[in-house]
Formats: sequence, structure tokens, C-alpha cells
Amino acid sequence: MDWLMGSQNEGADLVAFQKCQFKIHISGRALVAHTFNPSIREAEAGGSLKSKAKPNGKKTASEEKKVYLEPEHTKSRITDFEFKELVVLPREIDLNEWLASNTTTFFHHINLQYSTISEFCTGETCQTMAVCNTQYYWYDERGKKVKCTAPQYVDFVMSSVQKLVTDEDVFPTKYGREFPSSFESLVKKICKYLFHVLGHIYWAHFKETLALELHGHLNTLYVHFILFAREFNLLDPKETAVMDDLTEVLCSSPGSSGATGDGASSGASGAQNHVKER
Repeated sequence: MDWLMGSQNEGADLVAFQKCQFKIHISGRALVAHTFNPSIREAEAGGSLKSKAKPNGKKTASEEKKVYLEPEHTKSRITDFEFKELVVLPREIDLNEWLASNTTTFFHHINLQYSTISEFCTGETCQTMAVCNTQYYWYDERGKKVKCTAPQYVDFVMSSVQKLVTDEDVFPTKYGREFPSSFESLVKKICKYLFHVLGHIYWAHFKETLALELHGHLNTLYVHFILFAREFNLLDPKETAVMDDLTEVLCSSPGSSGATGDGASSGASGAQNHVKER
């Protein structure tokens, strides 16, 4: 039972951490949580934010019945806060500052959420980075395709994102520093890969999340993240189609205040058609 006690402690940390979700401080962007395996991180060798998806080619039992779509689970939240109001750009706040603050916060939260099930996400249990019928590949800084396990892929993502959000030239925190002209495109890339991680947690590790009673936290984080991405067009609908069935349920339910438009209204059919290599 040691694993359960350890995971429950991480769950308690997650509860406290997500309560800060509604108090985003720009000055806190320099603080980064780094919870992934350093031995895997060493294999990154400066990989860039590139990946490619292709059909997974396998249809598992969980694909036949997606437990995370069952009504008793989709209703679970840690708050009834109106996220549509939370994601709107406040008056007097610079757009890039708002994107930077929220992107860094989502990085913290998703990294922490993954850490609660990371001991179950191994090279043996997750031999590929799969979400539904889609498999993701990582591309290093030279554009070389890297076939990796799910924990390796997640570590590549988190290592690369951490490198960006702590780079003063990309995510400036000091007064007078300007954001780079490519900042919005970098934020979009970060959001894409964080979405992959969220998708994998639902697809491959929802059972463990449910056992730890952290599915309400996961649902709340997912809704907040998706609605923020919609508000600023940070995610390509083709990229998120793999999870359209979940998005439609979570973001159209009471408390999310999310319309089903902006590329997320295609529902489960979009996820089923998301089989071509990108």
C-alpha cells in the first residue's frame, strides 16, 4: 500500500496547488515545478518542440468503452467556478503577459497532475505515446523522428517547456523586457504538447486517477485549459479532435460555460476520424 499512500500525498498537493488556479500572479512565472525522471530527461539532448501523430493501429478494450465518459465521472469537479469568465483577458493586462502567466500555470498543473500517476506510466505499460487511436512521435532538434515510450515523450515535453518558460528571452519576467515576435506561435506549440499529456492521462491512466479520487481535479483542469485555448485560438481543432467526445461533454456541462463551437462541436465522430498521420 506504500504506492497508494505516496500517490495520495501527491493528490493532497494537487488539491492545494489547483486552488491557486484562480490566483494567477505574473511575478510567479519564474517558479517551475519539475517532477519528471532526470534519467529520462538526459536522453533529450536539447530536443525541440516537434512531434508527429499517426494511427496507433490497435483497438484496446478501453477504446470500446471510455470510462472517463461515463456520466458519474464527467460530473465530477472541484469547483463550479465559471471558467469562461476566468479565461477572458482582463482590462489593463497585456495579452502576452496573460498568455505567459496562464501557460506557465497550466504547465505547473499538468505536470503535477501527471506526477500523480507517473509510477503507473512506464515503458512496459505505455510502450507508445497513445491517445485513443492516435500515436505521437517526438522529433529532436535536428528533425529526426524519435519513437519513444509515453513516459519518455512526456519527459521530452516537460523538459522542453520548462526550458522555454524559464528563458528570459522567451518568457520575460523583468520590467522592460519584450516578448519575442514568435511568442504566440511558441505558446501554441506548448499548448499542443500539454494537450497530448492530458489526453494520455485520460486514455491510459484514468483508472488510476479514479482510484486516487483525482478525476474531479483532472476534469476541472481539462475544462479550464480547453476554454482558455479556445478563447485565444491556441489549439488546432484537428489536433484536439481525438478528444472531442470528452470536450463536448465537459465543456457543455453546467459550470464550464463553454460553447461547443470553435472546432469542438464535431463530437465523437471527430475522434474516430482522427487517424491520418500529420
